[in-house]
Amino acid sequence: MAGGHLYNVTIRWTGDRGTGTSGYDDYDRDHVIEAAGKAPIAGSSDPNFRGDPARWNPEELLVASLSACHKLWYLHFCSVSGIRVTGYRDEAEGEMEVDAAGGGRFTSVTLRPEFEIGASDDEALAARLHHEAHSKCFIANSVNFPVSVEPRFTRRP
Repeated sequence: MAGGHLYNVTIRWTGDRGTGTSGYDDYDRDHVIEAAGKAPIAGSSDPNFRGDPARWNPEELLVASLSACHKLWYLHFCSVSGIRVTGYRDEAEGEMEVDAAGGGRFTSVTLRPEFEIGASDDEALAARLHHEAHSKCFIANSVNFPVSVEPRFTRRP
């Protein structure tokens, strides 16, 4: 699977109230994220930055991308290693700091996957595969802040 891949998305601003960006308080931060053949995602900015709390914001989508990428790699490694995962949930958390000039950056993301494995599955191997997944995650390998993984598992009888 060597080589490059291209990803195309469209971000369409939907926050014009009729006067455009005539003033800081005169427009909504709402947008729609679109890609061919997929349902649109309603987006906005974080509510702390005048966004709509009912819509996804870019910061949440970044954390979700890290979590989803890790999960997909983890499930792959489990399937080829004989670990039977029957449930998976991640309560991921990202920390961001804002500087005095109003800019900012993420300082860390912590993934907390909780997964269920079969009663006879090798728990040490199941834990090690999280390290493998983390090392392969395209998104984690692309960010400039630490991404840590704190897995917990239960057994299915």
